[in-house]
Amino acid sequence: MRIYLTSVFVDDQDKALRFYTEVLGFVKKTEVPVGADRWLTVVSPEDPDGTELLLEPDGHPAVKPYKDALAGDGIPAASFAVDDVRAEFDRLRGLGVRFTQEPLEADSVVTAVLDDTCGNLIQIAQYR
Repeated sequence: MRIYLTSVFVDDQDKALRFYTEVLGFVKKTEVPVGADRWLTVVSPEDPDGTELLLEPDGHPAVKPYKDALAGDGIPAASFAVDDVRAEFDRLRGLGVRFTQEPLEADSVVTAVLDDTCGNLIQIAQYR
């Protein structure tokens, strides 16, 4: 068994696609119209056949309170591995990304948390 798909709820799929590709560096994998929305996934360019991230519309009534509660408590909706948190923090901050947590060392991991502009906090993590 392996994970092939996970998702983040986004308030605007076009805005999310721009952020996740142009800023974070993922690449679009799938785009299929589904009514007014799309089945829209991105993947790491380092593993194009790996786990897909679904940029899922947040229109369901339960999603907004859920997203607001997570963000309000500072809880990331997802965590992405990077080779160097500090370098990625500097690169993303230079692109105007807002961080809610600067790089923080805890035992064998370094993390930082950013705002994805679509209603989510996202953690980047470096495992040593």
